Amino acid sequence: MNIKQIAKDTAKMLQSYLTYQAVRTVSAQINETNPYVAAWLHRFSTKERIQDGEVYIEELFREKPELALRIMTVRQHLVEEVSEFLPEMVSTGIMQANMEHRRQHLERITQLDLSNPSTEEEQTSDGNSDEISS
Repeated sequence: MNIKQIAKDTAKMLQSYLTYQAVRTVSAQINETNPYVAAWLHRFSTKERIQDGEVYIEELFREKPELALRIMTVRQHLVEEVSEFLPEMVSTGIMQANMEHRRQHLERITQLDLSNPSTEEEQTSDGNSDEISS
């Protein structure tokens, strides 16, 4: 397990997600003041690679630099706002989710299926009925 590579991959994924959230925020803001530009941004965002935030920003700079700058500003603001809470929230969220998954798994494996008795129960009940009738 390469922890440094996992950390790099996680950081890149988080950057791309914050870029996506910044695009959504800017799009909503622009939609109120300039629906034409908001529609253009929506079309651009669906055809370009928004999954990779850095590639998306590079492509947007070629088309509309003012939008790229605005999205980068919003993205910077978002990271400043969430970075303080993120490590604890992720850790707590994973611990709670793992506990819930384990609880559900334990419930599934320990449930008694009364509609389909096991063969051991059938043998015991058959054996008891023979003893009682004799």
